[in-house]
Amino acid sequence: MRNDNLKSYLNLHLIVFIWGFTAVLGALITIDAENLVWFRMLLAGIFLAGFIVYKKQSFVISATSFAKLIFVGLLIAMHWIFFFRAIHVSNVSITLSIFSLGAFFASLLEPLFYGRKILFYEVFFGLIIIAGLALIMQVEVKYLEGMYYALASIILGVLFTLMNGKLISDHEPSVITFYEFGAGVFFISVYFLIQGKFDADFFTMSLNNWILLLVLASVCTAYAFTASVKVMQKLSPYTVMLTTNLEPVYGIILAYFILGGKEKMSTEFYIGALIIVITVILNGVFKHYKNKKEV
Repeated sequence: MRNDNLKSYLNLHLIVFIWGFTAVLGALITIDAENLVWFRMLLAGIFLAGFIVYKKQSFVISATSFAKLIFVGLLIAMHWIFFFRAIHVSNVSITLSIFSLGAFFASLLEPLFYGRKILFYEVFFGLIIIAGLALIMQVEVKYLEGMYYALASIILGVLFTLMNGKLISDHEPSVITFYEFGAGVFFISVYFLIQGKFDADFFTMSLNNWILLLVLASVCTAYAFTASVKVMQKLSPYTVMLTTNLEPVYGIILAYFILGGKEKMSTEFYIGALIIVITVILNGVFKHYKNKKEV
């Protein structure tokens, strides 16, 4: 049993590492953010469909769930568009440091979804995180546009995560995600048709971009998602949450060594990012021990 948990824990770190690498891929792929998300959702949806067929899962869902999934799919598409746009107009380090705010936004929005009161210590930790963010914004003013896109992205990300938390109890996660990706492709396709973007140039990309897109859709999206669901069945939510908070750390380190120049930030940036990450982890530790006392 202990060996199974250790294997699951190591797998979880690999998954979080892959998620951190997603941002680096977004910087390396040289097409527009909207195009990138369209290809990612389409290819990942195809991979997920193959997985669902292989596992002999049912594609059948209720009309009510389908309507909700369409809306969530739109949120996911917008979340990823803003995410990759943030990377393109700033860099990976800036984008992922802003993504650390996700836990704070979740603490504010979760009570609205699940009917619980806002906890004082979550707001307190949130204020510290904002102080860390203010330090970053003060010294990295040239990346302000990227910060705004990243903020919009993480708020949308928290929203669709909370909505998925309610949907996942009724359906297989892979089936839910398949329909959400399909909805995202549909909405972006409608936008592209209106803009007249579907032409020969749209599908003409360098071999390097095609390879990176396939890696992004298969390894970083379809595989990472299905593997994370399996891991979460073995480990406690507390362990999963704390480990997931390391995603910005992995991503920033990877970007520093892979992308080089543009990712080398000021000392104040790293101090601000460290304040944010440590505070997020402390919030998780505090919540864990508080819950244990209440049991």
